[in-house]
Amino acid sequence: MLKKVSILLFFVVTIYACSPDEQDLPGSIIVDNFDRASMLTFAADQIIIPSYSDFAEKMIDLKTAGETFANSPNQSTLDALRSSWYDAYKKWQHVEMFNIGKAEELQYSYYMNIYPLTVSDVQNNITNGSYDLANVNNQDAQGFPALDYLLFGLSNDDSELLSKYTTDVESSGYISYLTNVLNRMDSLTQEVLNDWNGSYRNTFINNTGNSATSSLNKLVNDFIFYYEKGLRANKVGIPAGVFSANPFPEKVEAYYKKDISKELLLEALSAVENFFNGKKYSGSTYGESFSTYLNYLDRNDITEGINNQFDYARTEINFLNNNFSEQISNDNTKMTMAYDELQKAVVYLKTDMLQAFSVNVDYYDADGD
Repeated sequence: MLKKVSILLFFVVTIYACSPDEQDLPGSIIVDNFDRASMLTFAADQIIIPSYSDFAEKMIDLKTAGETFANSPNQSTLDALRSSWYDAYKKWQHVEMFNIGKAEELQYSYYMNIYPLTVSDVQNNITNGSYDLANVNNQDAQGFPALDYLLFGLSNDDSELLSKYTTDVESSGYISYLTNVLNRMDSLTQEVLNDWNGSYRNTFINNTGNSATSSLNKLVNDFIFYYEKGLRANKVGIPAGVFSANPFPEKVEAYYKKDISKELLLEALSAVENFFNGKKYSGSTYGESFSTYLNYLDRNDITEGINNQFDYARTEINFLNNNFSEQISNDNTKMTMAYDELQKAVVYLKTDMLQAFSVNVDYYDADGD
């Protein structure tokens, strides 16, 4: 009997000794003592809420400029409205990645920045005068792209454009649509910001676990999804024809304004880089972040790889024309080169960083990369 027990014990010890390390098992959770609450607190208080607050102020300015224009459509009020749109659009690049909490619930980004715009939907809404901007079918007929069209795309001549709001048979329809788009953008923004300033901040910070619904897991996934889809694919890959047989120069961001697509991309890349490294919004100090978490896990190599790739991508982007439509039409190779550098960071983020954090991808990838 003793001999049988000894033999059994031998096999148990042997099997245990030959087993792979727990951290190497597929789907295993790495347990560490990194202060996730501190990272989430810094992200909420020093980056996310301040960026939303700043954007909300720009939206108020934009809405006010729209009201002034609606009451008195002329070249001066048009120029002021265009300027406010441009300022707000740049600030939008700093909040679009935070599709979490109320923003996710409302599908906020889909109502704010779906492009290319479906012009026929905009024109039909204006003509019919009966439309529901809260309807998902109108997501591609509002937000910044709709304003891009209404402020720059109705005509190449400002006098003719202004006539749409003054003497055109549908002038009241144009005024109403512009006003309604601005009102909805502002109300959605206030709703998201109020939620962060209310109970959601504490909910976000206190959810420090490592489940699929924890704040870290959702934040990491939303960050990577935005970089991969919202920034890399939408701003560069799709218009450059990376995922299709032919390029689509009409699918660039800010298509009607024409000369700010590059600036919006650079603004978005800086926002992504700053968040990854924990740079305080509108400040020069740094706090706990994805990069410090990686460094804590002795994965400085991933941090360095991601930051280097951001730099390489920025270098290629700076070679591009301010007008991405012209760049695609005249020398699309430079666009695809910029895309390639942006794509290289996806591997670091989506594979290396997720594995280091023991986080699984929570979204479906259909573009083949």
